[in-house]
Formats: sequence, C-alpha cells, structure tokens
Amino acid sequence: MSSPDAEFRHFWIARGAVDGAETWELLTGGNTNETWRVGSRIVKRFREGGETPIFGNDVRSERLALKALKGTGLAPELVDAKGDTVVYERVIGHGWRPEDGVEMVAEALRALHAQPIPDELSHVDLRKDAMARQTLSMNGKVPRVPAELPPEKQVFLHGDATAANVLVDESGVTFIDWQCPAYGDAASDLAVFLSPAMQFMSGNEPLDAAQVDAFLEAYGEEDVTARYRALAPLYSARMRAYCQWRAARGDQGYGRAAALEQTAN
Repeated sequence: MSSPDAEFRHFWIARGAVDGAETWELLTGGNTNETWRVGSRIVKRFREGGETPIFGNDVRSERLALKALKGTGLAPELVDAKGDTVVYERVIGHGWRPEDGVEMVAEALRALHAQPIPDELSHVDLRKDAMARQTLSMNGKVPRVPAELPPEKQVFLHGDATAANVLVDESGVTFIDWQCPAYGDAASDLAVFLSPAMQFMSGNEPLDAAQVDAFLEAYGEEDVTARYRALAPLYSARMRAYCQWRAARGDQGYGRAAALEQTAN
C-alpha cells in the first residue's frame, strides 16, 4: 500500500506532526518497518517481530535515542512520537559511498560515542564470550581470538551503523534508522560499518585494507581500534553466521554477503 489507513493519517495530521496537504509516499529499501515521506517529515511505524539475532527493533529505543541526540546533527530531529510510531524531520542527503571518504564516518561515530549515555538506554553485551555464543546460536563457527584484549569502552551505540544508515550532506554525516541503539562496546559500531557483508548490502564494494586503516586512524582512539582489530575474526564470523541465517530465510543478497565475510580477516 502507498499510504496508511485514513485513521492513522488523520491522527498524525491532527497532532500537527505532518501537513494534511502533503502526500504520503511509502519508502522502499527496508522490510522491517513501514516508513513514509510526508513533505519534510518522515513517519515510521514499527512492526512487531522485526528483530533479528544481531539487530533489535524497538520503537522505545529509537524514541529515546532521537530525544537524546536532538540538536547534535548526528540523528534526525524528532518531531513527535506515540505508541508504535515516530515522526522526524527528513534529512536531505545521499547514502554514504566510498568516494565520500571513510574518515567522515569514523569522526561521526567518535562524536556519537562521546555523547552522554541516556539513563534508560538498554545495555548490550558484546564481550567475546557473548558474541561467541551468539555466533554458535546461528550455526556459525567461532574463530580463535586473543585471550587478553584491549579494554572495552562502554559508549552510546547506534547499533546498526551500516553505510546504508549513514546520510551525507554538505554539513557532514547523519545516522538514520535508530531502532537498535544501546550502550556497549564502542568497537562493535566500527565492526558493523567495516563489515564486508554490510558494505555489500548497502550497495558498496567491501572496503580495502587501506580504507580500513584510514577509518581506524580517523576514529583515533587507540584502545577501541586495537580492540576492534583483536576481535575482527570474531566480528567477521558472527556477521557471516548472521548473513547465512538471513539467507536461509529467503532474504535476498545475504548469501553473497556471507561469502564476502569468509575472506575477511
């Protein structure tokens, strides 16, 4: 359907969240939730059961993140929220591509990770043993990683920082799709962006070694980047298992994405 039912439309028009004269345009590109462009606003209605073994899908978390980041430029500006729906300002920009340079994304993630963690934001366990269990639960194989790791830094995470969720305009980077923010290990956001599978699913070629190095240098926090490098084989195995899990459920493109992770690290 191109627009939601009349009752839903009238509810948000009556609240002043959207202009009643504007057309509701259903946006494609994701199959987890329903999202419409209504003039200068985006209306996102969450569906139940959209979470996966790696990525959550929680309207409360998105609402909390957008409120916390209001005015920072790191997230869209929240307009209104109620029940299973959030409304925010449309970000004018294009999805990140390698020619934009990896440094801007690394710097934006560092800025996000420096933001205060909202009191009610959920914690996600991304320690080595937890990720190993998660990988095994998706029938993946767990590689060896060092017994001693650089310290974990707990930060405000986007949680799904793929290239597809990075919009670029003349002012810099804005992250979109905040359905699984949390606080946890900073290195995990780096791993999602750098993942060959997630770059492929975002329409890009996997980053090469020089681009990965440039990204980590631009992020600039040695403990975090060293932790990412130490855990890179496990991040790759976990993402490979996730892509295979998605492919087994008929999600297009994930079989190829899984194969790309097999060559990583």
